[in-house]
Amino acid sequence: MERFDAVDIIRAKRDGGVLTDAQIDWVIDAYTRGVVAEEQMSALAMAIFLNGMNRHEIARWTTAMISSGERLNFASLPRPTADKHSTGGVGDKITLPLAPLVASFGVAVPQLSGRGLGHTGGTLDKLESIPGWRANLSNEEIYHELGYGCGAVICAAGAGLAPADKKLYALRDITGTVDCVPLIASSIMSKKIAEGTHSLTLDVKVGSGAFMKNIDKARELATTMVDLGTDAGVTTVALLTDMSVPLGRTVGNALEVREAVEVLAGGGPDDVVELTLALAREMLASAGQPDADVEAALRDGRAMDVWRRMIRAQGGDPDAVLPTSRFTHDVVAECDGVLEDMDALKVGVASWRLGAGRARKEDPVQAAAGIEIFAKPGERVHKGQKILTLHTDEEDRFPRALEALDGTLTIGDSPVAPRGSVVFERIAR
Repeated sequence: MERFDAVDIIRAKRDGGVLTDAQIDWVIDAYTRGVVAEEQMSALAMAIFLNGMNRHEIARWTTAMISSGERLNFASLPRPTADKHSTGGVGDKITLPLAPLVASFGVAVPQLSGRGLGHTGGTLDKLESIPGWRANLSNEEIYHELGYGCGAVICAAGAGLAPADKKLYALRDITGTVDCVPLIASSIMSKKIAEGTHSLTLDVKVGSGAFMKNIDKARELATTMVDLGTDAGVTTVALLTDMSVPLGRTVGNALEVREAVEVLAGGGPDDVVELTLALAREMLASAGQPDADVEAALRDGRAMDVWRRMIRAQGGDPDAVLPTSRFTHDVVAECDGVLEDMDALKVGVASWRLGAGRARKEDPVQAAAGIEIFAKPGERVHKGQKILTLHTDEEDRFPRALEALDGTLTIGDSPVAPRGSVVFERIAR
């Protein structure tokens, strides 16, 4: 016989009550076992969305989700571990250069990543554009590469890690309860704590292309996650970073891999380089190397060497030619002036409609689809100058992608203030 009734727990949160530890433990376990039905968890998620949770409830909810599955333990590795998580954005290929960069300093980077959904790209989708590369590794392969191989893995999380979160994440996506700080924080941190990393650096995006559209909500989410990690014994810091315009000059899977390799070769767009270096410094400081010269590791090829070893270790060919699209379409400036706006969300939706993303988790993605960016807000453009190039393998996708971009490439006469640092704020305890 079950200890609780799901309807009683739903009513308690619906009416603004605080759930007890025993109620939370039971509902997460019962949902994982299938005793709590999907429609009941949908109702509870909406009640949490509307009425929130206090700090203790969020911590207990997170612990219950961790307890629903296995935990990895990297304590026996001969290297300290450091991980990073981004809340997702447009053109966010930072994990690709970051993992090998940090690993080049002798720190193990267990980067368990996900796939894209909607307008935000997925790290695994990007890497799968490299011929032969595989996302699924066994726990034994992960341990070997981290401890005795190249020191970094970027791979899919195993089915045994926080299975309650996997069910709840899919449910939230179809019930309008994604944008909820307690549920976002517990989702991210249950997986990251279950991974077993020693330290965690969070990249919390702010702006139109992010979950958190304003800095106050982003700060609330970051603070909640830092508290959860710290209380669980994981050294955790967060950076609030700009996602009002796309990161870098590419959006889309193979296009972003190419740009990441440019960063590892010592080049790449300024904003991508800046954020990669800022996150690397935080990860290395948490791993006991606060004075690491991360710029030098990009200049002298150490990070590139680790990248090549990491790609090979997961079956990929780092020298392979990346896929290119069958069709392209240029978007050009209609007049002379200064480009005033490039909304990250609209660019992300356009890339998704070109085939770079998916509407449902089972949808395929096109490796070569996406957008190249040749001018950004604040830059002067001339009539007929190329601003964007759209890429896709299906020509009939162009009209809807162009429709998504409508109104965002505004050209005016007034000077636009140059974009400042991509990093707004640092949060730690």
